[in-house]
Amino acid sequence: MVYSEDEMLMLSGIQHYVFCPRQWALIHIEQQWEENRLTAEGELLHQNVDNPAYRQKNGGVVTLRRVAIASRELGLTGFSDAVELLPSNESTNAVRHPKYPGYWKLVPVEYKRGHVKPDKRDEVQVAAQALCLEEIYHICVPTGAIYYGEEHTRRTIAIDEPLRQFTRQCAEEMHQIYQCGITPRAEYKAHCQSCSIKDVCMPKLSSRCTVEAYLKTNLYEETT
Repeated sequence: MVYSEDEMLMLSGIQHYVFCPRQWALIHIEQQWEENRLTAEGELLHQNVDNPAYRQKNGGVVTLRRVAIASRELGLTGFSDAVELLPSNESTNAVRHPKYPGYWKLVPVEYKRGHVKPDKRDEVQVAAQALCLEEIYHICVPTGAIYYGEEHTRRTIAIDEPLRQFTRQCAEEMHQIYQCGITPRAEYKAHCQSCSIKDVCMPKLSSRCTVEAYLKTNLYEETT
């Protein structure tokens, strides 16, 4: 399926979806958002990264910041924190850049405030960026990278077929939920404690009863 421009969703939202489909829907469908310390620190880190005019060349590797990307197949659009250009001796799966002679391999790089997560949310975000680059330039992008600011570590991510399939599945499910406009019910789990919108979501309550039942019990007075 190829999505139209009006159907495109925010690429950055795919990490929210992997973390929790309800969180993604509350943010991207209901436009709910509350900033906590974790999101504030993450935004500060990105302020130091997201400068599209800034380019860096180090040891032959060129780093482009805040690169606009999109995929009509995934129906996602947004930015990559950085895309590294690695010099290549061949044109296969490589691109040219107007300011830098020769051929270059592309590596999307995502910057994260914290540490390695127990789920695949960070890997999926990088994989989505790689798929966007592949669609734009008609090349194969076999690897991406994630830099974790808290740990000062960098992980190389293999964009293998299982990760590609999971990323495509997540994007498809996001579109299905967005089109029906129904926010998934909560499932209270340990990661709810670090969620930036837990006070909006109310996961303990939402997982036990419907909104209608809550309102009837707590707000509406029955008349006789």
